[in-house]
Amino acid sequence: MSSDKMKICHVITRMTVGGALESVLFAIQGHLQKGHEVVLVTGSTSECEEKLPQEIDSAKFEIVRIPSLVRQFDPRGEYKAYCELLEFFRKRMFDIVHTHGQKAGVAGRIAARRAGVPVVVHTVHGQEFQPGEKRWQNALYKISERFAAKYCDKIYTNTQSIIAQCVKAKIAPRDKYMVIYRGMDNSTFANAKREPELRSELGIPENARVIVTQARFAPMKGYEYVVPAAYQIIRKYPDTHMLLIGDGPMLHSLKAQILELGLPAHFHFAGQISPTQIHRYLAQADLYWHLLPCEGLLRPIIQALATGIPAIAFRVGGIPEVVKDGETGYCVEPEQESEVVKATRKLWDDPAAARRMGETGKARVLEQFAWPRMTDIIEREYRELLARKTGR
Repeated sequence: MSSDKMKICHVITRMTVGGALESVLFAIQGHLQKGHEVVLVTGSTSECEEKLPQEIDSAKFEIVRIPSLVRQFDPRGEYKAYCELLEFFRKRMFDIVHTHGQKAGVAGRIAARRAGVPVVVHTVHGQEFQPGEKRWQNALYKISERFAAKYCDKIYTNTQSIIAQCVKAKIAPRDKYMVIYRGMDNSTFANAKREPELRSELGIPENARVIVTQARFAPMKGYEYVVPAAYQIIRKYPDTHMLLIGDGPMLHSLKAQILELGLPAHFHFAGQISPTQIHRYLAQADLYWHLLPCEGLLRPIIQALATGIPAIAFRVGGIPEVVKDGETGYCVEPEQESEVVKATRKLWDDPAAARRMGETGKARVLEQFAWPRMTDIIEREYRELLARKTGR
């Protein structure tokens, strides 16, 4: 094999639609473009999941399925997955094994290191131990992560906040971590335009100022703050309208609350929108609200910024790394709708500043979260680690 060519194996438990899988597929696409040999190991077996890699031409890389690699906790299943991965890694002799997520990360890292793989790295796509989880679950996650961390060379995260949580939990030393922002293709959002026909279909007046939200209608998704804050804004700025993207069990109670406040004409429900159509709806808005009281996904905020609108969000988790006060929007104290109202009034009272923040946010996320940038960083990391471990 050429010294420039690497044998790379990615390991992920499930190939389900979402940011983690998308990130892995873009990484694989980057590897293929650079001429590397790539294998994707997954526990997925369902027919619908098998179709996902077609997005990046799965004919160009090998997909290996290990059914024992499942998300559900089962000690016997865990050991079986470890043994199968160990045998596979020994047979294939990879230069790099890159695991993703907690379940694949534990068995995969230990098996790869014991199989003699030169470079073993791991990506934390979302923190498994959280304040709201059961104590025994959090303890189990922490113990397993501390153990697995000893078997890898580097741990990557999507935000600085995850690193802080991991270091505080004594998972691994700070110098073992590195932030690599998740790569995305935001071109459809960047090119999205206002559509008078869509606004009319949604019942939004032509000259209305629109605030958009995107979250499941369920507890802890922020709607307990969205509606009261919207009420105050609409009283002051009657041309304000709310566009809500999503569905869920709270839909009827939410509509009842809005009716009681006398605001049904100002709220527009888009329903559950296909991921391929979200950009069209975000582009009809002037401002994005992300009011989840606990750390949520950055992806919806990034997509909103990519359309060129500023965002207001609670200051939790990694959100301040994307929503910069006075630059791309405003981060406010969690669970304080009065702060949301105050920040929104600033933007409504200064349209030029709002446009400037939208433009700044768009430029930043298109650069920072571009998938080619992510793959270039990963390539550099792999080569540096491989040179350090093998001299290649």
